Amino acid sequence: MKYIAAVASLALLSACSPQPEETSTETSMQTSVPSSITYPTTFRGNVTDTYFGTSVADPYRWLEDDRSAETEAWVKAQNEVTFAYLNEIPLRAKIKDRLTELWNYEKVGSPFKEGNYTYFYKNDGLQNQYVVYRTDAEGNTEVFLDPNTFSEDGTTSLASLSFSKDGSIAAYAISEGGSDWRKIIVIDVETKEQLEPVLVDVKFSGISWYGNEGFYYSSYDKPEGSELSAKTDQHKLYYHKLGTAQADDAVIFGGTEAEKHRYVGGYVTEDDNYLLISASVSTSGNKLFIKDLTKPESELVTIVGDTDSDTGLLDNVGSKLYLVTNRNAPNQKIVTVDASAPQPANWKDFIAETDYVLSASTGAGYIFAEYMVDAIAQVQQYDYEGNKVREVALPGVGSVGGFSGKRDEETLYYSFTNYSTPSTIYAYEPDAGESEVYEQPQTAFNSDDYESKQVFYTSKDGTKVPMIITHKKGLELDGNNPTILYGYGGFNVSLTPSFSMANAMWLELGGVYAVANLRGGGEYGKAWHDAGTQLQKQNVFDDFIAAAEYLIAEGFTSSERLAIRGGSNGGLLVGAVMTQRPDLMQVALPAVGVLDMLRYHTFTAGAGWAYDYGTAEDSKEMFEYLYGYSPVHNVKSGVEYPATLVTTGDHDDRVVPAHSFKFAAELQAKAGGSNPQLIRIETNAGHGAGTPVSKTIEQYADIYGFTLWNMGIKE
Repeated sequence: MKYIAAVASLALLSACSPQPEETSTETSMQTSVPSSITYPTTFRGNVTDTYFGTSVADPYRWLEDDRSAETEAWVKAQNEVTFAYLNEIPLRAKIKDRLTELWNYEKVGSPFKEGNYTYFYKNDGLQNQYVVYRTDAEGNTEVFLDPNTFSEDGTTSLASLSFSKDGSIAAYAISEGGSDWRKIIVIDVETKEQLEPVLVDVKFSGISWYGNEGFYYSSYDKPEGSELSAKTDQHKLYYHKLGTAQADDAVIFGGTEAEKHRYVGGYVTEDDNYLLISASVSTSGNKLFIKDLTKPESELVTIVGDTDSDTGLLDNVGSKLYLVTNRNAPNQKIVTVDASAPQPANWKDFIAETDYVLSASTGAGYIFAEYMVDAIAQVQQYDYEGNKVREVALPGVGSVGGFSGKRDEETLYYSFTNYSTPSTIYAYEPDAGESEVYEQPQTAFNSDDYESKQVFYTSKDGTKVPMIITHKKGLELDGNNPTILYGYGGFNVSLTPSFSMANAMWLELGGVYAVANLRGGGEYGKAWHDAGTQLQKQNVFDDFIAAAEYLIAEGFTSSERLAIRGGSNGGLLVGAVMTQRPDLMQVALPAVGVLDMLRYHTFTAGAGWAYDYGTAEDSKEMFEYLYGYSPVHNVKSGVEYPATLVTTGDHDDRVVPAHSFKFAAELQAKAGGSNPQLIRIETNAGHGAGTPVSKTIEQYADIYGFTLWNMGIKE
């Protein structure tokens, strides 16, 4: 069992109706591009908002309407310009061919037992989606679910899969076009026949079974207007009893106007005795409740009644609860308490807080405490009495995942990876403490030719920040190496070493790949996270700028050969840094970014991000701070910005594409110099999860081709 996260992973004027415009005939000649670029004209409206006495124009408000014909026409026109540019880059086709070759290897996930079968995920190589297989007691293997058959273009993906307690029934969620909205389908495991009508309009939800009778799931009321952009801020936990209509599903938690929660989740313990409910108003901090399911009329009991900390259930033994919390422990600890009186006053330390950030899992009757030591994994094994059994010997320096399973498992599985090593699965015997390779991928990428090293550089205010730099062995530090600097810096997310075949392609091309562990992330616990939030958000940008300056000063690269890249909150990072220091890099690659900091909270679940960002409505000070770095609002006329390729998806309902649309429009209207300012809009795609392999390969070929070409590397 994995520690149940306490909160989710990652709220004015009406929109102006734009007038249809003909495409501009003005041509901006580019000295470093395959041919001239004529940007489409983007209509500028007259919408203005007033914040604490300051008027702020929002001329591209109309692009927020994802359902309008005008927005659709704008997307089409922008893509035509972008792909006309990309099609003339000779390297692009070569990159796509080689990346396809590299990607074409068998990938197998860790096995897991449910009922009479052992299941595993596998991709033969270039399949758009992973296939779920199962093996019976006699060793016969067959396909259980093939998401590649869900849609003709591969854009409908399997989002989650959950089995009833005896393994006889499965419920799985699908995502269509990359949307966060899900449908849940219930099937008989033996016959694979659908048992009842599809559950619809499910969002940010797990599927947690209670016996074989039904399951808990979460969702919002369907919003008015566009389901891809309208605000959603009243999350509810439902119970679905098999054989009944979804309309009759009981609301277990949420739905009261007196108290709104944006993220609500429910989890049933392995023994079916308890239901745990987590409720949050933001992406950090949660309330936690427990209900005794052995007593049908039992009341919901509060474990933690405020959102000042993050607390979740790790496991239970009878009425003894094992909780993971950062309450009075910024790096997290494990505590125990009896379910009859579960409040913090009764907590007892089980595994105390250390200098390193803790995450935890359970399986085979043991507890595994994983510590992040400067973003590198260490794992300690404990019994349920709190005795340390051993430190688990890992295959090398990198990241691990797994060490989880049911209590009666005899073998556990974990994955190991780093920036140059493809993820390998190991079988672990917890009683003996021994590991052996279970599944090792065979790839055309030679990991032995590359190396990673961790450095610590100094940020603007003197803070030491870690960064891992990966490149070919024997790299010459002559300042000429094409380099991608990647960062995130938010939402307590930790960037730990992991392998990506797309990044491997960049290394093969002679590139340097650097990942900075910026403040705002979770690498050093709650204090590190908070140091990059709200009125401290500039620390994140300063950390990233200092990382770039380090790479240049140490001879890894130069400004002319540096690209910065990040997605989502990392897209904000790129947008802010490129507008603050346009001289520092040659290429900027903001992906699905949060770029309009004055209005992000008015879309979908954006209001839940306020813990990290604050909102423009909080106070005059917060408004001025956001206004001061919001990428959309800080594009200056006549400034030569780096060559920029903004990427987004038209079905992104996490960070709505209007952020990227507005930013691209501002860059095209105001940027000086010869560098291209383009936007690549993937159709029928969302925030990234479930993206078909074919689309992913095309995206990276475009991104790398664009990057190298604008660094002056033609072949």
